[in-house]
This record gives sequence, C-alpha cells and structure tokens, in this order.
Amino acid sequence: MTGLSLIDAATQWVMANYPYNSFHLVKSLEWLDRIAPGSREAVRLAALTHDMERAFLGPDQPQLPKALDDPEYNRLHAERSARIVRKWLCENGAAHGLVAEVELLVRAHELGGWPEANLVQAADSLSFLETNINLFLGFVKSGRYSPSDVRRKFEYSYERIRLERARALARPLFESAIARLEIQQAARSAEGL
Repeated sequence: MTGLSLIDAATQWVMANYPYNSFHLVKSLEWLDRIAPGSREAVRLAALTHDMERAFLGPDQPQLPKALDDPEYNRLHAERSARIVRKWLCENGAAHGLVAEVELLVRAHELGGWPEANLVQAADSLSFLETNINLFLGFVKSGRYSPSDVRRKFEYSYERIRLERARALARPLFESAIARLEIQQAARSAEGL
C-alpha cells in the first residue's frame, strides 16, 4: 500500500470494483461507526467489505434465489465474499490474524452470532434499509420478485438485528420501506396492473 490505511484502501477497492452498490457497503461502515464507535479494525473492515463477492463475476458466484431469504444462498454468498476479501487483504499486506478475523466476520454477516458479528450484521441491515429499498421496489415493478417476496426481505433485514439499539434505529427505516412498498402496490392496483 502507498501510505493509505487499510480502511481507506478497502474503501477505494470497494468503490472501484462495486460501483453499482458501493454506497451500501460504505454506508454499512458509517452505521457501524454510529452504533459502535471505536470498533476494532477487523469489525470495520468486515462491515465495509461484506458483500464484495457480488462485485466479481465467476462460476462460483451464487445466483439470486427465487426466495430472497434463502439460507443456502446467504451461506454461499457470505462464504464467497469471505474468500474474496481474504485474498484482497493478503495481497495488501494485512497481518494474518487480522485476515482471519475479517474472514470470520464476513462469513457471519448474514446472521451474526457473537457480539462483533452482531455488529456487522446490524450495520448491514441498517444500511440495507437505508440504501437498497429503491432497488427492491424496482424488482417488484419489473416482476422479478413479488410484493410479498420483497416484504419478507424487508422483514428479514429488520428482524435479524440482534442489538436493541440498532433495532431501534432500524425501526423507522423498516416502517418507511413497508409503507413505500404498500404505496407502490396501491398505485399499481389503481392503474389496473
């Protein structure tokens, strides 16, 4: 690296390689810093990079499932992201212990399971509920997913949050997402679609 911190280098990597949804990952780090200021570097790196597998096409890339809350898809997605992030960290001189910690946290980002993993998961959910609602409303509009599928995704993203302080911050975002989905459906019904 050229004098950049690992966080700064990872931010550049995310933005350069995942331009169509890098804002979700950057916002995940911002949410983490809000709900757990002073988090260790491994937690911050995991929050920032947890979805990076989506930036790199490949034969081992899991395909979006018919059900948006498919646990097998989530597992494959998290494992592939962990491998990609691990490779990038190693190539950028990260210490072996840090690499192992980040990899473990990225693998756990969908479900959490221990305090630091719960932080990464909560940051992911908060960011999703802030940044990805338009994307999923577009999936409904295009017919890719049904309104009930997208509603379940919104509910999953909110309900999986284990930290009460994060859940309280997520509640208005979740309620807004559900309201927007309902408004979209009411408008489509009024148009006879």
